[in-house]
Amino acid sequence: MSDLSHLDHDGRARMVDVSDKAVTARTAIARGRLVCAAETVALVRENRTPKGAVISTAELAGIMAAKQTSNLIPLCHPLALSKAAVRIAINDGLPGFDIEAEVRTTGQTGVEMEALTAASIAALTLYDMLKAVDKAMRIEGIEVTAKSGGKSDWPQTSTI
Repeated sequence: MSDLSHLDHDGRARMVDVSDKAVTARTAIARGRLVCAAETVALVRENRTPKGAVISTAELAGIMAAKQTSNLIPLCHPLALSKAAVRIAINDGLPGFDIEAEVRTTGQTGVEMEALTAASIAALTLYDMLKAVDKAMRIEGIEVTAKSGGKSDWPQTSTI
């Protein structure tokens, strides 16, 4: 019925069988942005936000989320991650914040979903912690920008 790997021949959802895949080192990098007012960036830079350490809290939330991806997204394989890192940088040009997540494992399936989850939750945490001071923020551009291992490699490197 479908060429999608998460559907069987009758169109029912299924977890993909990866038992025949080779165990390889796998990495994925995902990025996104939180766009906000310049005044909001200034509050974060000066550590004057009502909820405290905004960037470090959002980075930690992203790491924690990467580890929980299989509990959040149906049919994702639970993976033993060897690295989950999130880096958030102020970008005065937006203005706002650039978010990058890098996730690694050695296994039979990739970590793109874990990297996307980490970047997304980091962005949502920033939003949550800053919403009291900026109602017009928006999250943009959550995407996988690099992956290696498995069938294909996208040769970009992390800044983490």
